[in-house]
Amino acid sequence: MASHNQHIDRQRYCTVLRTLCFVTRGDDVLLIKGAPHKPVWPNRYNGVGGHVEADEDVFSAAQREIREETGLDVVDLRLRGIANIPVVPGESGVLLLVFTAEAVERRLRPSSEGELVWINRCHLTELDLVEDLIVLLPAILDAPANAMPFFAHYHTDELGQLHIRFAECDNGQSQPPIRHGGML
Repeated sequence: MASHNQHIDRQRYCTVLRTLCFVTRGDDVLLIKGAPHKPVWPNRYNGVGGHVEADEDVFSAAQREIREETGLDVVDLRLRGIANIPVVPGESGVLLLVFTAEAVERRLRPSSEGELVWINRCHLTELDLVEDLIVLLPAILDAPANAMPFFAHYHTDELGQLHIRFAECDNGQSQPPIRHGGML
């Protein structure tokens, strides 16, 4: 459908597109420890990524964010999941597109976004991870290469606890082996 035929109803829920990318090399995962000056997740570990620009598709956005934040070239970039994250309930949120990729090499370029570190998979739980990564990392890193993407909805309860609800799919492939609707 052509863009001139589109209508955005400002009364409807709207989302901002963002990518979250987990680059691997062997048994290591590249994470970024957010810079202390960052307003969101300072000093916490996360994947690399960012906003999807108006003139790009989400695949190209993931490639660009990886290159901008790490200097890496990657192969086997795959969409692993999509999460709807309300920021202002009923009004606006983030549609998070989660990717994995394999790095061609380990050499990193420093990033103003934070400190880039290669972490062996067996040590991930020892880090101060952004809270949803405790659930997302095992789900996407252990998923078979041909697994369908997960579909999730995040919400925070009145106590500030994050909950993730995964869609039930009826095509014979299951969603990540995660407690549905449970707290992290």
